[in-house]
Amino acid sequence: MKHVEIQVSTRSHDEVLDITPRVEEAIRELELEEGFVIIFCPHTTAALTVNESADPDVREDVNRAFAELVPCIPFRHMEGNSPAHFRSALLGPTLMLPVEGGRLALGTWQGVYFCEFDGPRRRRVRVYSIPVDHRGRPE
Repeated sequence: MKHVEIQVSTRSHDEVLDITPRVEEAIRELELEEGFVIIFCPHTTAALTVNESADPDVREDVNRAFAELVPCIPFRHMEGNSPAHFRSALLGPTLMLPVEGGRLALGTWQGVYFCEFDGPRRRRVRVYSIPVDHRGRPE
């Protein structure tokens, strides 16, 4: 399975980054016209999601909501980043999205987001291509 790796550098402990343009670039590099991409984050304290991309306040709202959902409590994991592990588990490491005409087939207001919960760090995201034939079957 062909894939492209995207490098993501975060600047703060909790950060939500719009990586849609970089995923679109990976799709072009993979020469995928019709099919699906699997977007995978190989980290246990970061995650991926699709959400509104029109209003940048949504990213901050996501951060604030996760801080409320998973507060810093006395966890047994001694590394000190247990909230990051749980926040990551809530969203998950993988997205599968359709590609039509060489582009992500997202809704009007949707974007692909990388969610950092234990930064700042240098991270990786892999974009795998799953092409389909003219009948919509995997090639």
